[in-house]
Amino acid sequence: MVSVVVPGKDIFEYLLLLESPVFMSPSSILLLTQILLPVQTQTPTPSGSSNISPANVIPQWIQFPGWRWVVALAVVIVGIVISRYITRLIGRQVARRFQRQSVAQTALRLVRLSIVLFTVAVAASIVGLQVGDIVLSVTVFSAVLGIVLAPIAGSIVNGLFILADQPYEIGDMIELDDGRRGFIDDITIRYTKIFTLDNTFLVVPNSSIREQLVTNFSAEDERVRQTLDIAVTYESDLERARELIQRAAASIDDVIEGGPDIRVGNARYPARPTVFLDSFGDDGIVLRLRYWVVRPYRLQATESDVADAIWSRFHEDAAELEFAYPHRHLVFDHTSGSLDATVKTGPAGGKSPTTSETNTHESENDDMNSNIDISTDTQAE
Repeated sequence: MVSVVVPGKDIFEYLLLLESPVFMSPSSILLLTQILLPVQTQTPTPSGSSNISPANVIPQWIQFPGWRWVVALAVVIVGIVISRYITRLIGRQVARRFQRQSVAQTALRLVRLSIVLFTVAVAASIVGLQVGDIVLSVTVFSAVLGIVLAPIAGSIVNGLFILADQPYEIGDMIELDDGRRGFIDDITIRYTKIFTLDNTFLVVPNSSIREQLVTNFSAEDERVRQTLDIAVTYESDLERARELIQRAAASIDDVIEGGPDIRVGNARYPARPTVFLDSFGDDGIVLRLRYWVVRPYRLQATESDVADAIWSRFHEDAAELEFAYPHRHLVFDHTSGSLDATVKTGPAGGKSPTTSETNTHESENDDMNSNIDISTDTQAE
């Protein structure tokens, strides 16, 4: 845009004079031309394009050698402090919004990281680095390290999926494929930290834990149903055995004795211990005990207590109840055949005698038998 400036007079004043009849004559027009000859054109700097730089903002007395790096470092430190303050300020609101501790922690970490990255970008501009150059350098650097850091990148991506799917939460008790159990202590975008029942910490990369079958004992309800098979002989009183097994299981503190049915999905199961006839085995009848445990971290101890109680009840009861176990009976009859064996021995430390020597020695001493013929035909029922 070009503006016209008439020195000494406003252009609108001249326009008003032109409306007068005095200035409509040729001489007046010539005079007006001479007046407008010294008109100058100026092109002002567009608004918003003024050069605003740290050198124009920072006072001159502060601009010592290397002052840009000092100011940039101060900006980064202030940004870190502000990020911590903001995460503490919005922590409660974020926790109420997401309702899961792991997701809330990740959201707060992202907020804090965004603030720090913004302050780093401001610090880079102070020292003279352009944001576009930084982005290009980071992109190239990331592409180079992408192949080297592929496992870490995979763990980060899997961590995001874990936070989105929420298969487990901090405080839940889980079991891995190898049988190790523990409580979730922390979930990050790179790994999951598990506090095992052996009082040790187990750090599992998210890329590895997503490939395993994870059993969550605390997802909805901490009550866990356990199963124990007991085999009794065919001669045992079946109803009496069921009664004793149920009483033995209900006597354990960590076993639910009874109460309302426990709902699992659309199914309902009795809370008290129940005994079912599972199968007829080769050695006896297999009874299956099902009972509910209150605390999942005492599964093995509770199973041991239940087995001990059943063993004691069976031995204390007057009824003839016997646990079934494999028996082997060897039966020989007339079809089994006979065994013929001939053993030849000689005197200790001497030469093995011949047959004639053995017969002579046998006639002299009946205690030294050089030829022993054994023929057995045993029959047993």
